[in-house]
Amino acid sequence: MGHHHHHIKNNKRRKKNLLLTILINVVITVAQVVGGIISGSLALISDALHNFTDVVSLVISYIAAVFSQKEASENRTFGYKRMEIIAAFVNALSLIVIAIYLMTEAIRRFSDPTYINADIVIWLSIVAIVGNGLSVLILHNDSKDNMNIRSSYLHLLTDLLGSIAVLIGGLLMKFYGILWVDGVLTLIIALYLIIVGFQLEKKAFSILMLFTPNNIDVETLVVEVNKIDKVKHIHHIHIWQLNDDEVHLEAHVDFEEDISLSEFDEILLKIEDVIETFGINHITIQPEYEKPDNKNLIVQD
Repeated sequence: MGHHHHHIKNNKRRKKNLLLTILINVVITVAQVVGGIISGSLALISDALHNFTDVVSLVISYIAAVFSQKEASENRTFGYKRMEIIAAFVNALSLIVIAIYLMTEAIRRFSDPTYINADIVIWLSIVAIVGNGLSVLILHNDSKDNMNIRSSYLHLLTDLLGSIAVLIGGLLMKFYGILWVDGVLTLIIALYLIIVGFQLEKKAFSILMLFTPNNIDVETLVVEVNKIDKVKHIHHIHIWQLNDDEVHLEAHVDFEEDISLSEFDEILLKIEDVIETFGINHITIQPEYEKPDNKNLIVQD
């Protein structure tokens, strides 16, 4: 019960922090779009475009955080707990899509250089650095243990780096007249977006596909469970991650003796203690004795 209240408190804090960062990034986006059009800076407009995706990702994350707290029901026995994983998947995909767009625009700009008002670029990039920096600090702690928040955090972090790159570009254009740096910095930002977006997309995809978490060694788990007295063999194992907080295991356990139900309960506690050391917190065990079923470790249902 204490853990449940702690989770609700964390979710309320996350929603509050998300709303605050949405407001900050709306202001930054509007300022950069106007400034980018006036100055003619592609890097500034690309940074504004990424800031807009920040706003979208933050809104998606907020909606997911709200839905994830909805109660389970007879036709939704898990509730909406996977909503935040779906939000992370969508946000990571948007990072990759926007990065590809920025790369094509940067390449086009190389063949068609445009005059850029460096002063506007410099001042607006400073505004973006302050705003994005504040947003990153607000979401930093929550991003460590929540994939949904992390997807938005990565949007903001890459935008912070992008704003720093734009500032550097503005300074180089103002004092050295190097116009091509605008396109180069846009390419660098885009490449970084693709890298972090792909990493997050891969993790969200593996959860949605019910893959076994990478940090769980199934063979070692089996060896440890089989050491328990009267346990003959654990098999037909399924391990999957439901969301950031829940990792599930279901398996069949073959017993050496035809034990009573009360004795099974005692042994089950020992089995759960072993399995929980692997970071698994939802365990379902089907007991068996001389049942003629498939005894393979992994069984395709």
